[in-house]
Parts: sequence; C-alpha cells; structure tokens
Amino acid sequence: MILALLILVPAVGGVAAFFISQVFLRRTLLISTTVVHAALTASCWMQRPDPILYKWLALDPVGLLFLSVSSLLFIAASIYAIGYLRNEPKEQQDSDEGFFFTNTPENIFIACLQLFLATMSLVCASQHFGMLWVAIEATTLASAPLIYFHRHHRSLEATWKYVLICSIGIGLALLGTLMLTVSASKIEDNLMLPKLLENCQLVNPAWLDAAFILFLVGYGTKMGLAPLHTWLPAAHGESPSLVSALLSGALLNCSFLGILRLHQVCVYSGHSGFSAKLLVFFGLFSMAVAAVFIIAQKDFKRMLAYSSVEHMGILSLGIGLGGTAVFASMYHLINHSLTKGMLFLAAGNIIAFYKTRTSSDVKGILHRIPATGVLWTAGLFAIAGFPPFGLFVSEFMIFKNAFDNGHFLICSIFLGLLAIIFAGMAYTMLNMAQGEPSGKVEKESKLSILPPACLGLLTLVLGLYIPDFLLETLNQISVLFGAL
Repeated sequence: MILALLILVPAVGGVAAFFISQVFLRRTLLISTTVVHAALTASCWMQRPDPILYKWLALDPVGLLFLSVSSLLFIAASIYAIGYLRNEPKEQQDSDEGFFFTNTPENIFIACLQLFLATMSLVCASQHFGMLWVAIEATTLASAPLIYFHRHHRSLEATWKYVLICSIGIGLALLGTLMLTVSASKIEDNLMLPKLLENCQLVNPAWLDAAFILFLVGYGTKMGLAPLHTWLPAAHGESPSLVSALLSGALLNCSFLGILRLHQVCVYSGHSGFSAKLLVFFGLFSMAVAAVFIIAQKDFKRMLAYSSVEHMGILSLGIGLGGTAVFASMYHLINHSLTKGMLFLAAGNIIAFYKTRTSSDVKGILHRIPATGVLWTAGLFAIAGFPPFGLFVSEFMIFKNAFDNGHFLICSIFLGLLAIIFAGMAYTMLNMAQGEPSGKVEKESKLSILPPACLGLLTLVLGLYIPDFLLETLNQISVLFGAL
C-alpha cells in the first residue's frame, strides 16, 4: 500500500493542480504532496514495503536510496518554489477566483513538478526492465514543460533539444532491453531483475554485453555522460533554478539507475569486466569534457551544468572500479545531489537580484546578498570536494581504491581533472562572490535561503558523520555489487 501511495499521491496531486485556479490552494497542494511523499519515504526506512503489481514494483536498498534523495530534494525545491513563484510576473499566475481547468504557466508548472516526482518514484521502485524503461521515458515527458516555464524562445529551444536527444537515447535503451530478453531467453520472466539475478548463469554473455552498450548509450544520454550530454547545459541554463536543481540532483540519478541495474546483472553473471571498463572510460571522459567547458564558461548556470557532467563521470568511475569504490560512488551520489541542489538554488537567488547569468556581470555577492554569498562560496568548496564536506570523503575513497589496486594512470588522470575543474570553478565563483557590489545590500527572503542552507548543512554533516541506517544501506548496496 505504501509503495502505491508513493507513486499515486504525487500523481493525483499533479492532476488536481491542473484544475485548481486559486493560487494559495495550488501552492499549498504542492507543499503538502512533497511532505506526504517524504513521510512515506521515511516510513520505508523503518519497514520495507511489500512488493506490488506482480512484484514489478519493489524497493531494494538501491531504489530506496535513490528515492530518498529525490524526495528530499523535492521538499527543498517545493519550499523554494513558493518564494520563486511569488516574484514571477502576474501573467505567469492565475486569478484567485473559481475552480476550473486553467492553462497557465503556474498551473502547468506545479502540476508537472508533482508528476515529475511520481515518475521518479516509479523509476526507483521498478524491478522490471520494461517498467523501468517506461518510467524513465515518463520522467522526460513530465519534466519538459518545467524547462519551458518562462516560454522564451531560448527555453523552447532547450526543451525541444532535451526531448529529442533524450528520446533518441531512450529509443536505444529500448533496443538494449530487447537484446536483454534475447540474452536471457532461457529464463522465465526474463525482464524481472530478481529472476535475472537468480538465474544469471543462463544469461548469454555476448548478448548481455550488447545490451549493456545500448543501455550505457541510451540511459547515459539522459544521465549526462559525455559525449552524450549535449542537451544538459541548455536545459539547466534555461530552466528555473529549482528545476535545474531537480534535473541535476534527481533526474540524472534516476537515469543512472537504469545503467546500474544492468551492471548488477553483469556482476552476478560473472561478466562484469566489459561493463566495468566502459564505465571507467566514460567516467574519465565525462570529467575531461567537463573540465574543458568549465574553464571557458561565462554562464554560471551552465558552469554548474557541466559540473554535473563531471560528477556523473565520477559516479560511473566509482561503479566501474568496484570494491570500496561502489560504496564511495553511492555516497558521492547523495552528497552531489545535496550540494548541487544548494548551488542551483543559490544561483536562482543571484539571478533574481542581478538579472543576469553572465558571471562577469556579477560582483560582490557577499556584500549585496550576504546569505546567498556564504552559500555560494561554501558550495564551491563542497562541490570541489574539500573537507569537511561529504564529497571529499567519497572522492578520496574512489582515489584510494584505484591506488590500492594499482590503477596509477587512472589516479593521475582523476586528480589532474579534479584540479583543473576546481581552478576553473574557483576563478568564476570567487570573482562573483568578491569585489565591489553593483548595488545596495538587499534583503533576502527566508524561503529563498532556508532550502539551500538546509541542503548545505546536510552535506556538511554527512562529511563528518554517516548515520548507522545510511551506513548499513550503503554496505548492503556494496554487497549487491560484490564489493564486500
């Protein structure tokens, strides 16, 4: 029942939002839906819900971790959205009278936010590769209108680019799913993950490798792995900052989950060498591409988008290396989502006051909007993996795993790219934070400060202490990939 509610509550809330024209009720519905979803997710940590729909939907440790990160980000984004929407032009909103279907930007925005949460919940719970494909495709349809919120020609271009490129990727992933059925033709219900893991000795290795290539290219397109990332900078740059936070901190993770599920089958079947090498290669390549574009980037939201390409590469690298790097990769996923959520929300505050995304036009953030300036500066050191933030721990563990296993070339490339990326981001972000402000000191609303501040505090705490329940879950995930 709980598992069904995790999907139905935001889905019903999203449909209802289309028909509510009263602004207060519409925004209250958004907050209520995300809070209820978070409460249901928390209950899953105390007692794992029973599988439903012929066991096609179930929460294993991997799915629960991804679901929890998404739910947490949605609470922060929905609270931030209330203040964000208040500052939008009146034509973006609707009248406060009547209850009927209205096709206004805010109606569509709030509805699609909730539908986006529903589809991502479905991704996290899917134990059937066909259902997983449908759910990941549904996240594209639910999130596309969010990118187009401002209805500008640039946002329209970014939306179409997102839909077309990701749809091509999803098409390739569907072909990979069909190849998976061929590789497991001797297994009954051969698209069910548990069945595949139980009978992995019957899987044809050649067809499995072919399926993994298509999964990596297909889902990797939506995950933002280079060179398949071309939609990502435009979509992050043109969408509202809270949507950028969700795309980077939640959507990319859900796409990664599709690759992760098949890699788990490869591990169980004893044929993970091929998939692991591909993950390592694309991980390092993504970091290298991100490093090149971050250095020359003048749009600070696009810079954060390329940072997401980098960190998706780090996730891929950790899983490919195996061993303790699997633990580190999952821990990195949590901290990256929290940190990138904080940075995109802080970027939204900067854009609201400076009316520009060009970094050279922004000076003196620490003086003009001090709270956001502190978050922006702290976010730089957090995303760059400085102690005591959580990303330092995960990146150090990945490096140590590679070093202990004699992968000295990987270690050198990894450290070199991290240094280049830090230098590029520090030059841009510190110049924005310092200098003479281009205006008077502004008063910032609590709704714009509290969500990113809470996300930043969480990643700081996780750098110092990992709760027992989270540590146990990360260990369970490592066992699933043969790491412990």
